Amino acid sequence: MMIPGHKVTVRLLASAKETSGLLSVFGYDGALGDPPGFHYHNLAHDVFMCTRGHVKVWAGNRCKILGPGDFCYVPPKVVHRPQLIDDGTNESIGVVTPGQWVDFFRLICKKYDGVFADEFDTSDIGELVGSRITEIKEKYDVVFQPGFQGAEVSDLTKEEDSKLPDEPGKEYYLKANTGPCHLLEGVLSRPFITTKQTQSPTGNFAATAIESSNRLANSVLSRPFAFMKVHQVYHVLDGAINVTLDGSANVIRAGETAFVPAGTAISIEFLDRYNRFWAYSSGDGLESLIADAGGKFEGTLVPDKSRPLDKEALKNAAEKHDVKISS
Repeated sequence: MMIPGHKVTVRLLASAKETSGLLSVFGYDGALGDPPGFHYHNLAHDVFMCTRGHVKVWAGNRCKILGPGDFCYVPPKVVHRPQLIDDGTNESIGVVTPGQWVDFFRLICKKYDGVFADEFDTSDIGELVGSRITEIKEKYDVVFQPGFQGAEVSDLTKEEDSKLPDEPGKEYYLKANTGPCHLLEGVLSRPFITTKQTQSPTGNFAATAIESSNRLANSVLSRPFAFMKVHQVYHVLDGAINVTLDGSANVIRAGETAFVPAGTAISIEFLDRYNRFWAYSSGDGLESLIADAGGKFEGTLVPDKSRPLDKEALKNAAEKHDVKISS
């Protein structure tokens, strides 16, 4: 789908239909263009994750430019807006919960089957939005704030933007390759956000970067396991992984996505020297299992050697997060 006049396409990777309404994951791609109006959501949580180019994100009383791997979380009631700012290609991943919010895109977008985005589209979306402003507010949870004055741009810094907040419901930015890091055998997890930050009546989700190598031990995730209550979405950024779902093997390459419904038996094999994917879950997912079963990791790169598996810690983590792991 393409947002008229904004040189942006929206690709739904997982929607409310697949996740029982709990979350949606979508690609937000395009060229330099005008930003949407400042707005907030009464219920919806918004996540912005840059994969290519740069995205300027206003969130509350701050504005920062996200580069590849950078992150921003916007909880309900916080005024925000994104803008793709590079000439050429910009790519980002958005996450929103409750998942029905993406119906707003279905309302304002038109079908698009081109290569990337139509940068010569001069459609005026203002007439559509202006004529349906009440419906958009009441039905699609988008409350425009035309008088809001956005902050000036400031830099992402390691001092301010390198850790997850301790309390829920707070907007924040996270600089690429910062924040907590955990290791289970040879599988590295860098959470962008956990259920500790998102926990609220309208949202309870998590997102993490998973990195590993075909040279490292991976006895836990390479055999069937299932999150019994949590839906998951895996989006590959580097290398390729073999994802087996209920016995059916699927090679997922860079730019491709796998959806894993709750209760589905899955195994993950890392196929290349370096592999990275982003994992999204409708509750405690891979980030929690790896953190509790593997523990903190003090480095910043995928290590050359795997960490020995603590079977007791794995057993306790699996019970805590309702994960069934084949022996």
